[in-house]
This record gives sequence, C-alpha cells and structure tokens, in this order.
Amino acid sequence: MALDTRNDTSLTRSAMKAEMLDAETELQLAYAWRDDRDEAALHRLINAYMRLAISMAARYRRYGAPMNDLVQEAGLGLMKAADKFDPDRGVRFSTYAVWWIKASIQDYVMRNWSMVRTGSTSNQKSLFFNMRRIQARLEREAAAQGARLDRHQLNQLISTEAGVPLRDVELMDGRLSGADFSLNATQSTEDEGREWIDALEDEGAQAAEVVEDRHDRAQLREWLMIALNELPERERFIVRERKLRDKPRTLENLGEELGLSKERVRQLEASAFQKMRKSLETRSDEVQHFFA
Repeated sequence: MALDTRNDTSLTRSAMKAEMLDAETELQLAYAWRDDRDEAALHRLINAYMRLAISMAARYRRYGAPMNDLVQEAGLGLMKAADKFDPDRGVRFSTYAVWWIKASIQDYVMRNWSMVRTGSTSNQKSLFFNMRRIQARLEREAAAQGARLDRHQLNQLISTEAGVPLRDVELMDGRLSGADFSLNATQSTEDEGREWIDALEDEGAQAAEVVEDRHDRAQLREWLMIALNELPERERFIVRERKLRDKPRTLENLGEELGLSKERVRQLEASAFQKMRKSLETRSDEVQHFFA
C-alpha cells in the first residue's frame, strides 16, 4: 500500500479525523490482514494510527529534516509494524507500532545527518539522540555545584551515564559538533581564495607515471608479438584463438576445425606457451602473468 504523499498539513488534518479504534475492532483488523491479507483492513488500521506516526515524526524536526520526509518515514515504520504485528500476543497495536515508527524515523535522521555515515550500532544510535540531552543535564548539575567541566571531563561523565565506551562518546561529539562543508567553498573570504577541493591530493597517476606505463606496455606488446611469430603456424593459430580474441574459442571448437582431439589441442596450447615463455624469459620477467 503506497503512502499518501500530500503535504503534511493536509495529511495531519486527515489523520486527526480518522476513527479511533477500540481494542476489539483493532484485533479484528489485525487478524483480517494477517490471515487473509485484507488490504482494506490494513488501510483502515494504518489510517487510524497515522496520527500517532505524525506525532512521533514532529519530535524529530529539530534535527533539520523536512517534516514531509519525517512523516513519510514514520508511515513506513507504521506499515512495517502492521505487517509484522501478531494479534495473538495480546498487545495493543499502538504499543507495538511505537517501536517500529521510532526506529524508522531515527534511521532516516541518522542517514541524512551527514554525508559521512554517523553509525548504526545501538551505542552510536543511543548517543546520537541522547548525548546532547545528557550533556546539558550534566552541565546544569555541575554549574549548580559551582563547578565547570572541560570537554574531556564531560565526555567521561557522559560515557559513564550512557554506559558506552569513552571513544564512542568522543567520536560522536566530533560528528555532532560540525556540519558538512562543500569542497567548493573557498578557504578564505577573498574572491580569489582557492577552493578546499584544490588542496586535496590527486590520487590519479601522474604524467611521468602515465608515460612510463605506456612505454612499458608498448614494449611488452612488441616482445609478445616476437614470441608469438616464432611459433609454428598451427600453434600460433591456437594461441591467437584462445588468448587474443574478444571471445576465446573452446578447445573442443578448435579441435573440430583442426581435425584434432580436445586433448591434443590442449597439448599444443601448452607447448606454445612453454616456447613463448622461454622466448620472453630472455627479455623480461614482467610478462610472466600472461601465462597465469
């Protein structure tokens, strides 16, 4: 079932008008969807709890994500909850759906917080959504006692409070402290200031390396052609058909054309490679991979 993509105002208005389900009706709808895949029942169940999804989505607006996107993700979480809900467990659907809605929204927020992946472990997820709240409380408590915490002391307290390693706290602190910047931004406020991308090291091959590589490849091709032309005509033909065609021919196919058995073609091919190897060994060891 596709989500309604109307703007959040009209969707919210529609959700607020949806029916309130009692426990018995909710159970009947859940059974109808689980046992009979009744889409009308699923639609009614989701519409009834869309207000819950929207309410939870609104709590995450402070992370800078568009409300429409948050509502969409909340709706996806609601649909996952409906699909996995087991009415036999005796739990209300709304209680079960809260976890799926929250997980879907949080995953979306973390995916879009930064171009650099923020993390997906339970520790990282807990820190991402709770670290600033814990930090503010610890700072208030310290200020009330007339103390001032430096960054390291604060991170140590957060580590203890959240029950996660200090390294995870320090890593998340750095990621939450700054936003992404464009590599096309200038390094200074001057009009002629160079862009940050200009300061990145070019990982591509340098001109000297390109020229040297081309020379080496040309030399290898020359040696290979010399070794190939030294072979008897039949062996040269086999090597060309087996190694130099875009679509190499099979031993069986060559045997049919030459009037030889598949095994005999293989022997001739091996003999040709051995002769070429000896020829190339007198020139360079760099071409041995040709016969790998």
